[in-house]
Amino acid sequence: MDARDLLRLVRTVRTARGVRSLRSALRRRCTDRAGLPRPGAERARVPGAARGADPLPGGGVVHFARSSLRVRVAAGGAVFCGWDGAGPEPSYALAGPGPEADERAVLEPDTDGGWRVVSERVLVVVGRHGTVEVRTPGGVLLRRDLPPRWWESADAVDTEACGRRGGARWAVRSEVPADARFFGLGGRSAGPRLRDGTYRLWNTDPDGAFAPGDDPLYITMPVQLVVADAGTHLVFHDDAWDGRVTLAEGEEGAGSGHDRPGRCEVRMDGGPLRYWVLVGTPARVLHGWSVLTGAAAVPPSWALGHHHARWGFGSEQEVRRVVAGYAERGLPLSALHLDIDHYRGHRVFTVDRERFPDLPGLAAELREKGVRLVSIVDPAVKAEPGQWVYDSGAAADAFVRDGRGRRVRGEVWPGESVFPDFTDPRVRKWWGGLYGERLAQGFSGVWHDMNEPVSFAPFGDPSLPLSARHSLEGRGGDHREAHNVYGLSMARAGYEALCELRPGERPFLFSRSGWAGMQRYGGTWSGDVATGWPGLRASLALVLGLGLCGVPYSGPDVGGFTGFPSPELFVRWFQLGAYVPLFRTHSAITAGRREPWEFGAEALEHTAAALRERERLLPYFVTLAHLAHRTGAPYVRPVWWRSPEDRALRDCEDAFLLGDALLVAPVLEQGADRRAVRLPRGLWYDTATGRAYEGPGQVLLDAPLSRIPVLARAGSVIPVRGEEAGAVELEVWAPAPGRTGGGVLVPDAGDGWDSPEVVRFTTRLRDGEVVVEQEGAGAVEYPVRVRGAR
Repeated sequence: MDARDLLRLVRTVRTARGVRSLRSALRRRCTDRAGLPRPGAERARVPGAARGADPLPGGGVVHFARSSLRVRVAAGGAVFCGWDGAGPEPSYALAGPGPEADERAVLEPDTDGGWRVVSERVLVVVGRHGTVEVRTPGGVLLRRDLPPRWWESADAVDTEACGRRGGARWAVRSEVPADARFFGLGGRSAGPRLRDGTYRLWNTDPDGAFAPGDDPLYITMPVQLVVADAGTHLVFHDDAWDGRVTLAEGEEGAGSGHDRPGRCEVRMDGGPLRYWVLVGTPARVLHGWSVLTGAAAVPPSWALGHHHARWGFGSEQEVRRVVAGYAERGLPLSALHLDIDHYRGHRVFTVDRERFPDLPGLAAELREKGVRLVSIVDPAVKAEPGQWVYDSGAAADAFVRDGRGRRVRGEVWPGESVFPDFTDPRVRKWWGGLYGERLAQGFSGVWHDMNEPVSFAPFGDPSLPLSARHSLEGRGGDHREAHNVYGLSMARAGYEALCELRPGERPFLFSRSGWAGMQRYGGTWSGDVATGWPGLRASLALVLGLGLCGVPYSGPDVGGFTGFPSPELFVRWFQLGAYVPLFRTHSAITAGRREPWEFGAEALEHTAAALRERERLLPYFVTLAHLAHRTGAPYVRPVWWRSPEDRALRDCEDAFLLGDALLVAPVLEQGADRRAVRLPRGLWYDTATGRAYEGPGQVLLDAPLSRIPVLARAGSVIPVRGEEAGAVELEVWAPAPGRTGGGVLVPDAGDGWDSPEVVRFTTRLRDGEVVVEQEGAGAVEYPVRVRGAR
């Protein structure tokens, strides 16, 4: 037991829940001692020398003395590598069976006794001892994977079967160019650039609020985006087991003038050794990742407005008071979220009738005012015979069991609880049917919490026993394999049910935990970020990092989940929140309030201005949501998105692009009223002053408490809300002389499933005047307001 576990133990056993948590943790330990295989003798294995190869569509299988490697280049250029018979399926990450093979890719012998797969978009070179190099078609090295190593049971005799089942621990080391920078690995509080260190791949509740450096958090993914002068590539190790990724950036000119390459080691406790590599520009790579793992769900348009949440609203009267406070001050509000305190005794799918006697009536009343209700949904079900959710799940045999067939129990908010096995299709169907109760209560959306999953524990891992049994789509397995995909599978259950229960509306769902591919079912949020300036910085890191892993819809708890933010901190957090996809204030029951008027007149004035700007930009956010669905490009992008070759931009972590048109530079330091902003190449306008700046380079801009620096790309066309209700106008920023620009609009088609056509615009200067043209139309069909004209 380490010092942190000891502190947790002392803190929790003071309460009745703490005593129950201690019992649960001891029970978990005993269950694992009885249910997990005992460590035995292992032997290490490497591939050995190449013996030959068999061509197959898209590549082939290279045979080694003690292993085999399948290499397949897909039609879109994605590279699949699977060792020891591992194929793309089964996979929780992939949206389907995987892309078809590139029939033009050719397997041919290489000069050193190895093999190569030659295709139009990528070159894969397999060395005679098992190295795998991914190169550009011109031969420039992007990634070199050294021969992998397995540690398997000493009595294992069938390596092919072992590889398909993933029964062995494995590790693979890789080298990337010396100038490369690492991004990704899910939601990380430090970043978005990942520094040297080891990152665990195990979805974890950090036991209270977190700050930069706390790791791991709620969403971990074996997804790396690597950006270098040679090009950008994404690598995804499709293995949901516990693991660790160790990164070390390279050094140019290290030692006698030679470059030291960047290094990465992926070490997994089990699962198949298989991975995908996608190469190209950042936009091409994220598009390929979206094709592979599924298009991002488009949130209903109202979900792109401002949300207000709190653990501890307490009653219908308090909800009405908060909503009225927004209306009285002219502050737009799209949704209000109810936390676990609206449940009866924290039991999921119930309502405390004393505090919320007419929840459907309240929901209808608020909806008439343009405010939707959103409900929290936790996976833990109180183990209480006679309670309808528990009895229904017991009858359906829906709950996770241990190796002896007993229901696994843990301690969560309602008390001793059981956990649905979302890796079973039957259970997903049963659980999804329960969401009808939420819809009947008038809720318009759900947020999933505590679904890492969490079982309170004063020591050890706060989750289920590793030996707990799961269906895993009928294959069978234990929690070591199911843990990281538990939240993803719960999101699938909820999303598919909402589609079925309310087929005319796009579901609104976001989840605290998940895995690769979770964007198919909705988005996520920061979780319990600590109140403080470091927490504000971590909020931006999480949104950027998740976007580069294919999850475009996310946002922080504005103001932080804990504590009492100062007016200055709250304003700066609110200003950041106004420019990220999920714009939500939220706090713990023990924390200070988060209504903007609680921070004084000056803070109210500045937050109101940020809210008005968010409302003005809603057509732009709707457009970005549809583009994320169609192209995989996140709303919030690193400043190097279009200029990955700019090394200074690759190291910029305190600003971001919102789409292609806007560069947002939030204030992340206390007391700052000016800040340096690094610009990508091109001409940029300060949207507050209209002054133009030429990039690349760095500028110093005013950042009074009333606003943060936001710059518009010259030539861009930004759809914004017009003066009339529902109207859209075009804000056009003058292009630079001799250059053209443009933009797109995806009209808001409501909250249904219609897929509106993309409207495209181009801009240019003609005789000193800004000219805007609409593709396929004789004239622009929207009002135009030109800014930045000289």
